[in-house]
Amino acid sequence: MQAIVHARYGRPEPGVLDLREVAVPVPEDDQVLVRVRASSVNPVEWYGVTGPYFARVGAGWRTPKDPRVGADLAGVVEAVGRDVEGLAPGDEVFGSGVGAWAEYAVAHATRLAPKPANLSFEEAAIVPIAGLTALQALRDHGKLQSGENVLINGASGGVGTFAVQLAKAFGADVTAVCSTRNVDQARALGADRVVDYTKDDFTRLGIRHGLMVDIAGSRSFLACRRVLTPDARFVVVGGKMSYRGLGPLPHIAGTMLKSRLRSQTTTFFVAKVTTEHLSLLCDLIEAGKVRPVVERIYSLSEAREALAHLGEGHARGKIVITV
Repeated sequence: MQAIVHARYGRPEPGVLDLREVAVPVPEDDQVLVRVRASSVNPVEWYGVTGPYFARVGAGWRTPKDPRVGADLAGVVEAVGRDVEGLAPGDEVFGSGVGAWAEYAVAHATRLAPKPANLSFEEAAIVPIAGLTALQALRDHGKLQSGENVLINGASGGVGTFAVQLAKAFGADVTAVCSTRNVDQARALGADRVVDYTKDDFTRLGIRHGLMVDIAGSRSFLACRRVLTPDARFVVVGGKMSYRGLGPLPHIAGTMLKSRLRSQTTTFFVAKVTTEHLSLLCDLIEAGKVRPVVERIYSLSEAREALAHLGEGHARGKIVITV
């Protein structure tokens, strides 16, 4: 089969990421072999490939231990391990696997769910990591209540577009922060008000929010406190992408440190992909309450270009890789 192989750390270029012929993986007893139809591009692939120091811990200090790339996937079940129940060859699924930038990939059954019937494989492939990050930020860590004011800083990327829609689906009043070119998109997704950060300072709004989801990492926690209620929840999803150094870690660590002894609570988390949460997103998608936003579609042979586009840091939705 054809697969993208990660040979060494660096920017996405020949010798770092290459399309090669490799063996089809064999699923373990609790795994599923999926014929991948589409995958997507996330910051986890950017950091994993470029290799800033924090991302090399456990992954190989000098060179990658595992050459496989890609997590999000949508496709058709090819085979199942002997301990897998509820899935069979021919089923259309979406979720998270290992080495999804390939014609075939393996995934644990507990990280897959039936694909939403009203989505294409390309649309379904962008849902798992970004959609579940938004869901868990709002519901599980943000404790969102219906009728609350929610501020989403970074409303135009993959997580942000899902967060705006999910917050509205859960009954919130949503303030979205994005750049000029994404204002109309944020409104179309349901935001009650949109702040163009190139023109206005969202930390000077005259509205207090009970929950803030910080995706962009563009302002300090102390500045953001001006638009938070005294008992607000502040959920950190990430920070500005970078090629070297510590990536988003300084912003995350600084936020956690500055929030100590404050009345607001601050949380950072890494999303977990589970069948239960994928099924919840599937229900919301099939009900028409949430729709994936696809920005660009690349072929598997264009994976380097897809990753480079994400690294520019101005995505207006999710980037798809078709297989």
